[in-house]
Amino acid sequence: MSELSLMLPDFALIALGYLLCRHTPLDRSVWDGAERLVYYLLFPALLFHSIARNSLQPGAMAAFCATGVALVAVGIAAAYAVRLGPGVDGRLHASGAQAAFRFNSYIALAVAERLAGVQGVAWQALLVSLCVPLCNVAAVWPLARQGGHGYLRELVRNPLILATVSGLAVNLAGIALPEPASIVLSRVGAAALPLGLMAVGAGLRFGALRDGPGLAAAFLSIRHALLPALAIALVIAQGMPAAQQAVMVAFAAMPTASSAYVLATRMGGHGSYVAGLVTLSTLLAMPGLPLALAALAWLR
Repeated sequence: MSELSLMLPDFALIALGYLLCRHTPLDRSVWDGAERLVYYLLFPALLFHSIARNSLQPGAMAAFCATGVALVAVGIAAAYAVRLGPGVDGRLHASGAQAAFRFNSYIALAVAERLAGVQGVAWQALLVSLCVPLCNVAAVWPLARQGGHGYLRELVRNPLILATVSGLAVNLAGIALPEPASIVLSRVGAAALPLGLMAVGAGLRFGALRDGPGLAAAFLSIRHALLPALAIALVIAQGMPAAQQAVMVAFAAMPTASSAYVLATRMGGHGSYVAGLVTLSTLLAMPGLPLALAALAWLR
């Protein structure tokens, strides 16, 4: 399926970051600065501009929106519940839990365009606008608690949350960004995804997942098995239009967000463990997303 090719560029960028860090003069010291740039400027610009510029009509699509939020909420609850298992390392759980429910929004938008054209992009942008704040808050909480940081202070200071909330405020207030500002934000944000993915590769330590293989399996099972299966069941039970069904199932089958690594690293978590989760999640999504869409087509 054509969706398979959408995973290849992201995995290639991760591999490129790994090779650059280990086999060129662009060593770890370079990528420490790159991580800060991505976290404090590039990703916030990407989130703000993406949310602020897309037309939102949440009232007209209440059931669609509620389904997307419910899927994310289930992912968060399941990821948090993993902490109750015996012998779970608190730092690994706090760092990696976000991999179970966060999603790569730009891959989601690209897939939505393939599935349903311009309308699909609008539907997916609405899901991103509603679910990114929820995901970011849920990702910060365990890291703040584990690191002994004040949770509210971390939320107020977190650049990803600030950018998301600001973008929603601008959008809902009907404020149109001046064209020069929009162009600058677009160009700054465009660098976020490739540099963020290369930063993941630069921080990758392939053995890091051995620090908690069972935990990694639990998080990735939630991300790539539980949520897609639940999405298929929900969209069929609700009788959504076929195009909306495909967009929702694709949303549930996304690889986890590459910014998960940057967030974990900046908040004192286990960055290399999360880098491994992001890489493996991207690899799993390459066959997993087409399979989820094929299962939907077969069942409906």
